[in-house]
Amino acid sequence: MRAGVIRRTATAGAIAASAALVLAACGGSSSSESSAALDPNADLTKQALTISNWAGYYPEDLSAKFQEAVGAPLTIANHATNEEVMGKLTAGGDSGIDVAFVSGQYAQALNDAGLVETLDQSLIPNLSNLYPEATQLPYDPGNTFSVPYAWGTTGICYRSDLVPAEPTSWNDLLAPADENKGKMTALATERWLLLPALKSLGYSINTTDDAELEKAKELLVANKADLLAYDDTTFYNRLMAGETNMAVAWDGWCNYGIAEDPNIKFAVPSEGSDLWTDTMVVLKSSKNKEAAHAFINYILDPVNHAWVAENILYKVPNKAAMDAVGADLAAAFPNMGMTPADLVKQEAIIDVGEDNSKYTKIATEVTSG
Repeated sequence: MRAGVIRRTATAGAIAASAALVLAACGGSSSSESSAALDPNADLTKQALTISNWAGYYPEDLSAKFQEAVGAPLTIANHATNEEVMGKLTAGGDSGIDVAFVSGQYAQALNDAGLVETLDQSLIPNLSNLYPEATQLPYDPGNTFSVPYAWGTTGICYRSDLVPAEPTSWNDLLAPADENKGKMTALATERWLLLPALKSLGYSINTTDDAELEKAKELLVANKADLLAYDDTTFYNRLMAGETNMAVAWDGWCNYGIAEDPNIKFAVPSEGSDLWTDTMVVLKSSKNKEAAHAFINYILDPVNHAWVAENILYKVPNKAAMDAVGADLAAAFPNMGMTPADLVKQEAIIDVGEDNSKYTKIATEVTSG
């Protein structure tokens, strides 16, 4: 089992704006129009594929196994964050990347900037393995330009042997019991920093309303004194050490703590949370689009996609893969048993364009000092 992957930053709107400027300078459009028709009989051995993914988010032998199965040589470039790969993809010209792994709102931003290919679904027959819910994600209904790789939600990761009561509300963090003050961490990444406050106030996590955002900011500023730290990467180590009692956490990352200490548990607060998705897109600049489609189809094979659930402990939106994993994984890591129906009850994160700057400003004001 690998250590946590740094998967998210929250400046998709700003990067989308720069992408739009790049595209305008190149005379491109702001929509994802189909390129020339793809050849279903293309010789894939003649197409050398480059993908960009988070380090540790795929099996080490992926390149060799893909080439053996499909015939196309595969090179994997690693990125540490969404922001890093988005910078490459929006810098202008050909990034050299054929398939990029990005979180859903970033895929939306790339599509809005006209940088990703409209998928030829006839070349991805394994799309039929997806849960129906995974084909209607708000940022891309119908999987027209993206295919989900992993999905989950955000909640409270906590030490059941240390908290005075099981947390059931975001207010257990925002207005904590005395026993938990100074023993909690929150996520610093912008959209997830604001999530607990927005949900506790009954607002959308995609709100752009200035008054709502200001109220959320006030709540977070008041809560700051009760936190030990803002921690996006090592919060489960703090929980294992007993340094903290509770942490705002992505579900998959909480599982790394659960694997080490059964007293660590995960709860989705009653006010609700988010539905995050990591997804695959084909770049419009790719000269290897048939191989790119074949790669996505390869990932969606149940055996290949099940690897993610078994080794990274993230849920995958592939019914056949999750069926193959079986109930044992959910018994050890209960949040792995969350159903698609459970997940889609949560609010999907979407790109809010230029209004992302509001989240950036608030996050800076809350976490600085």
